Amino acid sequence: MLGLRTTIYKVDNLDKAKAWYTKAFKVKPYFDEPYYVGFNVEGYELGLQEEPSIKGDSVYVYWGVEDIHEEYKRFLSLGAVSHEEPMNVGGELMVCSVKDPWNNIIGLIYNPYFQLPK
Repeated sequence: MLGLRTTIYKVDNLDKAKAWYTKAFKVKPYFDEPYYVGFNVEGYELGLQEEPSIKGDSVYVYWGVEDIHEEYKRFLSLGAVSHEEPMNVGGELMVCSVKDPWNNIIGLIYNPYFQLPK
């Protein structure tokens, strides 16, 4: 296993989702086609695909942040809704999650212990 490479969120309106994710992740897409929009988020792929689907809460992907409380509030100000408020899960490690306007779960994590493999 080589680690996380791509996270794909299913949306029912690709144009609206592209605009929302551009604001939420503060990065413009590098790949923009009618079937897929791709963002490079600090070396990790965030993809959007247009496809109505039933969503459950069975998969969580956590995106690293420096200030979990500020990012949580910022996502809410962009129209996300709270899924789990920021909470300490041991030591300095904190997590929270929101749901985007398409009901996808976006996890945020503050993890000062995380280091990319060399």
